[in-house]
Amino acid sequence: MIKKGRIKQKTRRLKSLKVWLFVFCGSLFTAFWGSLAPASVVFAATQPGVLVPGLNLSVGTSSSPQAAGGTLQIILLLTVFSIAPAILVLMTSFTRIVVVLSFVRNALSLQQAPPNQVLIGLALFLTLFVMQPTLQAANKDALQPYLHGQISQSVALTRAEAPFKVFMAKQTRNQDLELFLQYRHLQKPKSVTDIPMTALVPAYAISELKTAFQIGFMIYIPFLIIDIVVATTLMSMGMMMLPPVMISLPFKILLFVMVDGWYLVVKSLLAGYS
Repeated sequence: MIKKGRIKQKTRRLKSLKVWLFVFCGSLFTAFWGSLAPASVVFAATQPGVLVPGLNLSVGTSSSPQAAGGTLQIILLLTVFSIAPAILVLMTSFTRIVVVLSFVRNALSLQQAPPNQVLIGLALFLTLFVMQPTLQAANKDALQPYLHGQISQSVALTRAEAPFKVFMAKQTRNQDLELFLQYRHLQKPKSVTDIPMTALVPAYAISELKTAFQIGFMIYIPFLIIDIVVATTLMSMGMMMLPPVMISLPFKILLFVMVDGWYLVVKSLLAGYS
């Protein structure tokens, strides 16, 4: 018992000694690094030809209205960049295309094939293809004259809205547009260019969602029939414990490949914007 007590005392002393050594070495390293880092920076700064990066931010006043106007333009430009994804989703054909492609993947009972990156990339390039005439008109009538100093910024924004309004109004249902106009107690505009963007954009968005869901329903029908046939066959054979999706998935893929499904889906999407 005495030997065991002495052994325990020795182990405790060794542990405490290790802790003190660890703390002492850590404090020495901290003190050495704290004294070395400023000295190295001063040494690098005093050497000729050595560049030390620096950052200087200042907020001040200006007596020139032009300087304040330039600052406000930069802030507005950053704001537009921050809402650029919303503009892409709600003012272009991206919404309908990406929803239909998601319906195709779900109808095939595939979880990650094709992956989300492929679907979004395909939707982006199809959106650029569909929106090319609209973007060209906005570039020709608004962006290029503004860059050459022929028109002001407000005129450029008004001209850039016109081709987008024509594109969105063509795909928007009348009842969706009247919903937002009546909510704000606005009269029915005489022309497409007179439609306010605050009413046209949400009306166009819900119209695109309805159209996308209609296309998705038509895509689901043949694959639903395959699921029903496979489930009925398995039940008649007494194989109720076997998941029907496991058997129907190869037949769905075979049908989709035989009819060239991706070609038909993309063709129907492009035909909707012609």
